Amino acid sequence: MGGFKQFLLRGNIVELAVAVIIGATFSGLVQALVTDLVTPLIGAITGGRQPDFADYSFTVNGSRFLYGDFLNHLLSFLIIAAVVYWLIVAPMTRLISLFDRNKAATTKQCPECLSDIPAEARRCANCTVVLVPDSEKPRQ
Repeated sequence: MGGFKQFLLRGNIVELAVAVIIGATFSGLVQALVTDLVTPLIGAITGGRQPDFADYSFTVNGSRFLYGDFLNHLLSFLIIAAVVYWLIVAPMTRLISLFDRNKAATTKQCPECLSDIPAEARRCANCTVVLVPDSEKPRQ
């Protein structure tokens, strides 16, 4: 039982649980925003008889297709995807590119095998080709 308790109280599990709870709450918040504010506004602008997309439907051979509810969920997905992209993906991509820029200053690419090697290396560790370090190259 002690091992299970230790597993549950590890930092990664707790952080993951918090992330799932916040994500679910955020999803509910965005769904309410779309259902209660965005789609009635779009319905009012387009002059629809119904104030909410969820009521939009059509019938074929007695089967009712609720395409309005699908539009509500599609709008919610697009809003959540945009928020995740702009608040998580874009900043992380920029941060990674900053780290790669610092890495590029200390490494170079081997002309033979195209692997990354230290900038001052005299021989490639992967293909053993003899190299001239950057500090010994003649300046032009």
